[in-house]
Amino acid sequence: DDASPTPTSVNYHFTRQCNYKCGFCFHTAKTSFVLPLEEAKRGLAMLKEAGMEKINFSGGEPFIQDRGEFVGQLVQFCKQELKLPSVSIVSNGSLIRERWFKKYGEYLDILAISCDSFDENVNVLIGRGQGKKNHVENLHKLRQWCREYAVAFKINSVINRFNVEEDMNEQIKALNPVRWKVFQCLLIEGENTGEDALREAEKFVISDEDFERFLDHHKDISCLVPESNQKMRDSYLILDEYMRFLNCRNGRKEPSKSILDVGVEAAIKFSGFDENMFLKRGGKYVWSKADMKLDW
Repeated sequence: DDASPTPTSVNYHFTRQCNYKCGFCFHTAKTSFVLPLEEAKRGLAMLKEAGMEKINFSGGEPFIQDRGEFVGQLVQFCKQELKLPSVSIVSNGSLIRERWFKKYGEYLDILAISCDSFDENVNVLIGRGQGKKNHVENLHKLRQWCREYAVAFKINSVINRFNVEEDMNEQIKALNPVRWKVFQCLLIEGENTGEDALREAEKFVISDEDFERFLDHHKDISCLVPESNQKMRDSYLILDEYMRFLNCRNGRKEPSKSILDVGVEAAIKFSGFDENMFLKRGGKYVWSKADMKLDW
């Protein structure tokens, strides 16, 4: 019997609801289910028990649920009760208010904001936006709040047909994130491609060569962390809204049973998680803000 992998770093997509409609999204609004807060906490405590050191809250858009209170409560619980070294959130940033930072900022290590373009027209083409709201302006406001409330600031970008030629060097340097994750647009059957999908991402897909070219144009940015399709597919532990691990090995998402029903060890065996690939892609890094030499 193989020892099951340790869930060192877990991505918990607790909601699929979102206020944006990114054309390549691979975690789409197929359900509106969200676990009750106490059940979510029970699952998180089980993961901590099984060796989790980092939790990343994702969606959907995490700040949609109870106007950010739900994710705030989970962030506080993970830092205060579970004493996790690293607590992070990935968000599109559109719903975050300063009062959230005032209340919960101290418990959050890293805020990652998704930004695929510094050209508002491209953001509109992609579906990242809501009419009048300027995604890029908002990014700078959030950057400032992260400084003021001592939260490490990270940027996630999905490189696709519409932004692959864009030069982002100056903007990224100006925002100065601790980490810039650059993802190659990924097809996931049943999510953004195929019969039962809510999105059609085919028109966004780029070749490995395109992706390499983009990376080459931005090679002077030291915080850049590239994520090819291969790396992404097997090196993330993804928990869905029912706390089931999602196995993306076969190019679609096959859920395990919920950790709430069968425990972490039984569920994680089905996750397709490649611990070596996780380490190889630099999945483990300095992720507690206490250990970062940040000039807030």
